[in-house]
Amino acid sequence: MSYEDILYEERNGAAWITINRPEVYNAFRGQTVEEMIHAMNEAAWNKEIGVIVLAGAGDKAFCTGGDQSAHDGQYDGRGIIGLPIDELQSLIRDVPKPIIARVQGFAIGGGNVLATLCDFTIASEKAQFGQVGPKVGSVDPGFGTAYLARIVGEKKAREMWYLCRRYSASEAERMGLVNKVVSHEELDAEVERWCSEIMEKSPTAISIAKKSFNLDSENIRAISSMGMQALSLYYDTDESREGVAAFNEKRKPDFRKFTK
Repeated sequence: MSYEDILYEERNGAAWITINRPEVYNAFRGQTVEEMIHAMNEAAWNKEIGVIVLAGAGDKAFCTGGDQSAHDGQYDGRGIIGLPIDELQSLIRDVPKPIIARVQGFAIGGGNVLATLCDFTIASEKAQFGQVGPKVGSVDPGFGTAYLARIVGEKKAREMWYLCRRYSASEAERMGLVNKVVSHEELDAEVERWCSEIMEKSPTAISIAKKSFNLDSENIRAISSMGMQALSLYYDTDESREGVAAFNEKRKPDFRKFTK
């Protein structure tokens, strides 16, 4: 498959999948997600690959979630919300190999969810994390909420979603969202060190370990499925559309006028 929105590279037993849309802070549209699903499946069943690295092109962003310019009610692809993001999220869990999120900049919104779902997150000291859904008329009801609470705790997860603040790499590390923070210049070398360590371990043992970790939170997949149905209905409301319009027009949204 020829990719337009991502880059795919295999090196030293690691498959690097890089969102290549730096002009929009590596936000994803329908095509981006389809390409990531394809590439992840390619890496998942290649016996030469022992670890997958998920990254974003450029210096500014790992990923900032859904591309609002491709969001007119529903997104521009297939799936419940016009974006098969629920498939990608499930695939990150189902791939029988560790996935490392390499975060060099913004991991915001859906990008924060992807980093949360990966087995490891290694971040540059310049990285920033956070949620943005309630600011733009959206939410990630499932892995982005319930699973996030498993990682950082209920109170902090609710703070992240209700207030939409941003958190530094060091703050994210303290709350358990990040495994390791390094200088910006050392990020790739650190990721490669982790890949090298993983390649020395039994792939079958790691696969079993990953499945057993995931089983404890497998019910969240069902929460996500129901949540995406609700989200699809929400996206067709004036309240949600106000968030998208305000973002694209670079103004503050007025959600309350639609709830009176």
